[in-house]
Amino acid sequence: MPGDPPERRPSAERLPAERRPQTEDGPSRPPAPRGSGSPPDWRVTPAPDGRGAPQRRVPRRGPSLPGGRWGILIFVVALVALNIWAGQLFLNPAERVRVPYSGSADTPNFIQEVRDGNVKEIFSTGASIQGDFKRDVTYPPRGREGSVTASKFSTEVPAFANGDQLTDLLQDNDVVVNAEPPDDGPGLLVSLLVSFGPVILIIALFVFLSRRMAGAAGGGMMSFGRSRARRSEGGDQRVTFRDVAGIDEAEAELNEIVDFLKNPAKYQRLGGKIPKGVLLSGQPGTGKTLLARAVAGEAGVPFFSMSASEFVEMIVGVGASRVRDLFRQAKDAAPAIIFIDELDAIGRARGGGRGSFGGNDEREQTLNQILTEMDGFEPSTAVIVIAATNRPEILDQALLRPGRFDRRVTVAPPDRTGRLMILKVHTRSVPLADDVDLESIASTTPGMVGADLANLVNEAALLAARRGHRTVASADFTDALEKVVLGAERRVVMSDEDRRRTAYHEAGHAIVGMLTPGADPVRKVSIIPRGQALGVTFSSPDADKYNYDERYLVGKIKVALGGRVAEEVVYGDLTTGAESDIQQLTGIARQMVGRWGMSPAIGPVAVLSSDGAGPLLPGVAETSESTQRLVDEEVRRIVDTAHADVTRLLRDHRANLDSLVAGLLDRETLDEADAYEAAGLPEMRPERTEEPRSATQVQRDRENGSNGRGPAGDLSRPELPPGVGGQR
Repeated sequence: MPGDPPERRPSAERLPAERRPQTEDGPSRPPAPRGSGSPPDWRVTPAPDGRGAPQRRVPRRGPSLPGGRWGILIFVVALVALNIWAGQLFLNPAERVRVPYSGSADTPNFIQEVRDGNVKEIFSTGASIQGDFKRDVTYPPRGREGSVTASKFSTEVPAFANGDQLTDLLQDNDVVVNAEPPDDGPGLLVSLLVSFGPVILIIALFVFLSRRMAGAAGGGMMSFGRSRARRSEGGDQRVTFRDVAGIDEAEAELNEIVDFLKNPAKYQRLGGKIPKGVLLSGQPGTGKTLLARAVAGEAGVPFFSMSASEFVEMIVGVGASRVRDLFRQAKDAAPAIIFIDELDAIGRARGGGRGSFGGNDEREQTLNQILTEMDGFEPSTAVIVIAATNRPEILDQALLRPGRFDRRVTVAPPDRTGRLMILKVHTRSVPLADDVDLESIASTTPGMVGADLANLVNEAALLAARRGHRTVASADFTDALEKVVLGAERRVVMSDEDRRRTAYHEAGHAIVGMLTPGADPVRKVSIIPRGQALGVTFSSPDADKYNYDERYLVGKIKVALGGRVAEEVVYGDLTTGAESDIQQLTGIARQMVGRWGMSPAIGPVAVLSSDGAGPLLPGVAETSESTQRLVDEEVRRIVDTAHADVTRLLRDHRANLDSLVAGLLDRETLDEADAYEAAGLPEMRPERTEEPRSATQVQRDRENGSNGRGPAGDLSRPELPPGVGGQR
């Protein structure tokens, strides 16, 4: 009937969903329990015998040794038994041949051996005699069962034997009678040490190695999957934003993270969600790690720091296990910050392109686990992942999508004001002399990042200490800057001809830099060998440059050609000294043609492939052979034109060239003012019209949306070959 339960109705009247499928082997099986794979309208009740009940999940156990505890016990017992057997084998007294006291002359016996002079010494205890033969003796004779050959013997003196006669016999044959007891083998203590000593040493070694591996792997020999992250509590983190300077834009981005960790309810009540991950990118030394530590110090939360390369091991799966353990620790300590340095070590783009790795690779499994863990964050989980990389263009796109590293902060090199603020931070504990001008140092160090400036201050302090100064003077900073930028001086004995030729080479660079419109002012000229160079010419702009026009780049090419052309004009031949100059000018000219569209023959077309293939810096397809030939022709045209202009310039100003060479040969090193004066071109020295802006001016300009130097625009620096915008 329609009102009856489904199991009482005939099969034909049941609904399709109520029919049980029949099998050939017997009655139908009960329906599967309701779960993720069951239709929503089914209600499944397990049978009384338990059929249809959901399977109970058995907790997984961690790795264990083969054989379990019984295997370890059997191994230890076998090791002890083997040690006891070896101890008994090696600790038993030496084997002795037992000879009769007396007998016929054909068979060995004690009395006969004494008479033959074959007994060396004896030991006697009661009726027992032990001793040493001079020659080996075999008893019973060879061929009989149980015959033994040895140099040690034992025998028994009969009770009826005449002791006086035996004594006389021993004395007549020079037998030594010792008062020491017979050799009964080692004592009990020695036996115990030899028997159980190796076992004790093996156990001690096992415990020692276990503790060492526990310290290295974080928990024991089987703890390879434990995280090795270094944890520091909020109170232990002494770095704050007061220790960060020159990167105010990145600092402002991270202030919001600090505020969320301190006051999460402020954002959650409005439905706001803090970014799960923050990616810090920038060139090395800009302060990415320092920023992450400052965030933890300001927020006062636990800080887990780990390098990405520490996740990867030879054993596949260890990296993923360490990722799980790291995120578990951070969630238990929430609110917390996880900092992963050098993320590109495991975050490279997956696939078949350049720089990728296979699907079964340990690094890819580790990357997949990081992606999974970041997706598993609950909205209320106050754990923020901060990562740093120098190469964001090679990272996998899955890492960069919103919901993972959904905030990217570029930590750019500081400008002159930023460098001044960084110098003030690093010189807080350094006693400075009155003649030290930090603003002047900041203006003469374009392109330097925070790590470079910290190194500069440290080198100046070390140099002042070696010179016995009480304070760090301006001369110490000047010499330290020369060492950092130009290289350490080399004590090379050069001939007068080599010194003169080097002076003309460096003077050629300097004269072209002084007379070329738009070129960087010459700051220092020296013919003292530094590093791999026999001389150096240092040029730097008055203000930081964020965009380079064609005239400036052509001026860089002309300055690089100045040394080679000076040798051509004066000596009429060439040397190998212009190798680095040629590499620099070729790189500039090729990028002018192939990347920056400064050639009318090529036009605004990128024909040089870039290094990366990621979303931040897309690659460029390969070009045809004819296009490559055209690029080479345009590069040659730019360089040849610059070469002709430099040759004409140096021929017209030969007197200035000779005058500067005379000054270099006399003083070896000339600063900016001395160099322009020695060249006879003091009027060409540019005046510094722009002063460093104060921190208040910088903040006001940022609030107004301007960079303080005109209309706001793209402040990103174009990528230039080494030497552009800095040292020749």
